Amino acid sequence: MASHLDTDSSNPAVFVNGELLRSYIGKRVRALVQVIRSENGAVIGKSTDDNQIFVKGTPPLGSLTGFVEVIGIADDDRSIRAEIWNNFGDKIGMIY
Repeated sequence: MASHLDTDSSNPAVFVNGELLRSYIGKRVRALVQVIRSENGAVIGKSTDDNQIFVKGTPPLGSLTGFVEVIGIADDDRSIRAEIWNNFGDKIGMIY
Protein backbone atom coordinates (compact mmCIF):
# COMPACT_ATOMS: atom_id res chain seq x y z
CA MET A 1 0.00 0.00 0.00
CA ALA A 2 1.43 3.36 -1.04
CA SER A 3 1.92 5.99 1.59
CA HIS A 4 1.85 9.72 1.10
CA LEU A 5 5.64 9.81 1.41
CA ASP A 6 8.11 8.62 -1.20
CA THR A 7 10.50 6.68 1.03
CA ASP A 8 11.85 4.06 -1.38
CA SER A 9 15.44 5.22 -1.74
CA SER A 10 16.32 2.17 -3.86
CA ASN A 11 14.06 3.47 -6.64
CA PRO A 12 13.99 7.28 -6.37
CA ALA A 13 11.63 9.33 -8.50
CA VAL A 14 13.19 11.90 -10.82
CA PHE A 15 11.47 15.31 -10.68
CA VAL A 16 10.20 16.12 -14.19
CA ASN A 17 8.25 18.76 -16.01
CA GLY A 18 6.37 18.25 -19.27
CA GLU A 19 9.46 18.57 -21.46
CA LEU A 20 11.61 16.19 -19.38
CA LEU A 21 8.90 13.53 -19.10
CA ARG A 22 9.78 12.09 -22.52
CA SER A 23 13.30 11.26 -21.31
CA TYR A 24 12.03 9.01 -18.51
CA ILE A 25 9.42 6.77 -20.17
CA GLY A 26 9.11 3.56 -18.17
CA LYS A 27 10.90 5.07 -15.18
CA ARG A 28 9.70 6.38 -11.82
CA VAL A 29 9.03 10.12 -11.90
CA ARG A 30 7.66 12.89 -9.70
CA ALA A 31 5.81 15.92 -11.07
CA LEU A 32 3.96 18.94 -9.79
CA VAL A 33 0.75 19.42 -11.76
CA GLN A 34 -1.85 22.16 -11.74
CA VAL A 35 -5.21 20.39 -12.02
CA ILE A 36 -7.31 21.55 -14.98
CA ARG A 37 -9.98 18.83 -14.88
CA SER A 38 -10.68 15.16 -14.23
CA GLU A 39 -12.22 12.91 -16.83
CA ASN A 40 -12.34 9.23 -17.81
CA GLY A 41 -10.16 8.04 -14.91
CA ALA A 42 -7.44 10.62 -15.50
CA VAL A 43 -6.49 14.04 -14.23
CA ILE A 44 -5.58 16.51 -16.93
CA GLY A 45 -3.17 19.12 -15.72
CA LYS A 46 -0.52 21.65 -16.55
CA SER A 47 3.12 20.98 -15.70
CA THR A 48 5.50 23.57 -14.27
CA ASP A 49 6.63 24.40 -17.82
CA ASP A 50 3.04 24.83 -19.07
CA ASN A 51 2.79 21.51 -20.92
CA GLN A 52 -0.32 19.35 -20.63
CA ILE A 53 0.12 16.12 -18.66
CA PHE A 54 -2.36 13.27 -18.20
CA VAL A 55 -2.19 11.54 -14.83
CA LYS A 56 -3.76 8.08 -14.77
CA GLY A 57 -4.73 6.22 -11.64
CA THR A 58 -7.05 6.51 -8.70
CA PRO A 59 -6.64 9.84 -6.92
CA PRO A 60 -7.26 10.04 -3.18
CA LEU A 61 -10.81 10.46 -1.90
CA GLY A 62 -12.18 13.95 -2.21
CA SER A 63 -11.74 16.43 -4.97
CA LEU A 64 -8.39 17.47 -6.31
CA THR A 65 -8.06 21.21 -6.73
CA GLY A 66 -5.20 23.50 -7.45
CA PHE A 67 -1.89 21.67 -7.35
CA VAL A 68 -0.97 18.01 -6.87
CA GLU A 69 2.32 16.20 -6.73
CA VAL A 70 2.22 12.79 -8.38
CA ILE A 71 4.78 10.02 -8.14
CA GLY A 72 4.54 7.13 -10.56
CA ILE A 73 5.73 5.64 -13.82
CA ALA A 74 6.02 7.72 -17.00
CA ASP A 75 3.77 5.90 -19.51
CA ASP A 76 4.68 8.05 -22.48
CA ASP A 77 5.80 11.59 -23.25
CA ARG A 78 2.53 13.08 -21.93
CA SER A 79 1.27 10.76 -19.19
CA ILE A 80 2.13 9.37 -15.78
CA ARG A 81 0.59 6.30 -14.13
CA ALA A 82 0.34 7.63 -10.56
CA GLU A 83 1.14 5.54 -7.49
CA ILE A 84 1.19 8.37 -4.94
CA TRP A 85 -0.84 11.59 -4.91
CA ASN A 86 -0.13 14.60 -2.67
CA ASN A 87 -2.76 17.32 -2.82
CA PHE A 88 -1.27 20.78 -2.17
CA GLY A 89 -4.54 22.69 -2.51
CA ASP A 90 -4.97 25.98 -4.31
CA LYS A 91 -1.61 27.62 -3.57
CA ILE A 92 1.96 26.41 -3.37
CA GLY A 93 3.82 29.62 -2.64
CA MET A 94 3.84 30.97 -6.17
CA ILE A 95 3.71 34.72 -6.77
CA TYR A 96 0.65 35.76 -8.76
